[in-house]
Amino acid sequence: MRTVVEQLESRRASAHAGGGEKRVAAQHARGKLTARERIDLLLDRGSFEEFGMFVEHRSTDFGMADTKFPGDGVVTGWGTINGRTVFVFSKDFTVFGGSLSETHAAKINKVQDMALRMRAPIIGLFDAGGARIQEGVAALGGYGEVFRRNVVASGVIPQISVIMGPCAGGDVYSPAMTDFIFMVRDTSYMFVTGPDVVKTVTNETVTAEQLGGASIHTTRSSVSDGAWDNDVEALLQVRRFLDFLPANNRDGVPEVATFDDPEREDASLETLVPENPNKPYDVHELIAKTVDEGDFFEIQAKFAANVVIGFARVEGRTVGIVANQPLVLAGVLDSDASRKAARFVRFCDAFEIPIVTFVDVPGFLPGTAQEYGGLIKHGAKLLFAYAQATVPLVTIITRKAFGGAYDVMASKHIGGDVNYAWPTAQIAVMGAKGAVEIIFRADLGDADKIAARTAEYEERFLSPFVAAERGYIDEVISPRSTRPRIARALAMLRHKKAEIPAKKHDNIPL
Repeated sequence: MRTVVEQLESRRASAHAGGGEKRVAAQHARGKLTARERIDLLLDRGSFEEFGMFVEHRSTDFGMADTKFPGDGVVTGWGTINGRTVFVFSKDFTVFGGSLSETHAAKINKVQDMALRMRAPIIGLFDAGGARIQEGVAALGGYGEVFRRNVVASGVIPQISVIMGPCAGGDVYSPAMTDFIFMVRDTSYMFVTGPDVVKTVTNETVTAEQLGGASIHTTRSSVSDGAWDNDVEALLQVRRFLDFLPANNRDGVPEVATFDDPEREDASLETLVPENPNKPYDVHELIAKTVDEGDFFEIQAKFAANVVIGFARVEGRTVGIVANQPLVLAGVLDSDASRKAARFVRFCDAFEIPIVTFVDVPGFLPGTAQEYGGLIKHGAKLLFAYAQATVPLVTIITRKAFGGAYDVMASKHIGGDVNYAWPTAQIAVMGAKGAVEIIFRADLGDADKIAARTAEYEERFLSPFVAAERGYIDEVISPRSTRPRIARALAMLRHKKAEIPAKKHDNIPL
């Protein structure tokens, strides 16, 4: 028996060694952790249960029969994060560069299938160079099996991808179909074709960072939802992030203990909105003073910053936050902001996460660049997402709500359940100046008449009480009472049930 146990320990030691000391040292020299070190940091201490430690590839071409490593370049299994079950796979760059083979893919498929059956989140840690060329179509088939499972699991369990090194070729499409993608600055990158291929095909000279680094995917392409400075920070933040998410689409949002009184009022909100309607303010301050302990996990903070999205808690229960940001482009909606918010709203709706929307929007961004770029369809995505949502929707208009953007931002007309407005709210087709210049075009030469007409328009149409009189606003509330009013509304809506017509699926304007 002792001999058998010694053999087992020897095999385990071999698997834990990955690609060997030199390759592990090279991984550390790049500022990166190994696949197993990452799992140990991500999961609760001692909770990891591994699957497939001794799996090896079956390839015999190009001398592969003589080069085998236990685990075949990916570590898979399950464990817990703050006591909640999660499934995980971590690609091992020290073994064949983390490249995907037929058996490598089968290991990922196994944890994907188990995560779906157990209705538990799955987290993928990516650090790999793509398909294993020596296996040809077998590797491509493996990718297809992973992709299909990504699609089946979408909207059923949260899928999170963390890019911690190279992620190229076929490897990028699995993360692209997951719910959230996070990256590590300076050491991770994603692209379909690398700098050498780009140089050959298009004659462009570009670095890996310029082509697909975190600096690009968090600010320009919107592929990544966030990035951190190193592996340790990234994994700790993913642990924090998972605490906001439900285990699946049926269990409901997680609840955590909170000492923040839901009836807490904040008098400073009375002066948040400047008297000058053209002066900005930071909506982050409003969010922080409204949610539990000011704890807000922002998503895509550096992309389309004119809209703010992310997760927070009210009375210990997760909520999704969507807010126009007056500090950036006056909070206007453009194509990027519309797509960003629409995807977030659809995620929240899929996983039964209530949505709180703070509105201060002067309209949609005008101009040829926006129109040529498909603003109509991109704006329609956000409209579609809100109108389709059946989760509790609580909306607070703090200042401007002009034109079609008023309708789009979770208005009563498209399904808002509880719609409040601050006394500073202005709800109209457009601002007073533009409206008066159109309605009273004949008086443009008379400054006194225009001033009088502007004051008349502001009194008649920019007051929140006009919308309240028609029932479009449920109540005009004091800014200081925003948190308790939201908390009460969410408590009332907790068991909301909304029926939608039977259909195979919708046809969102993609």
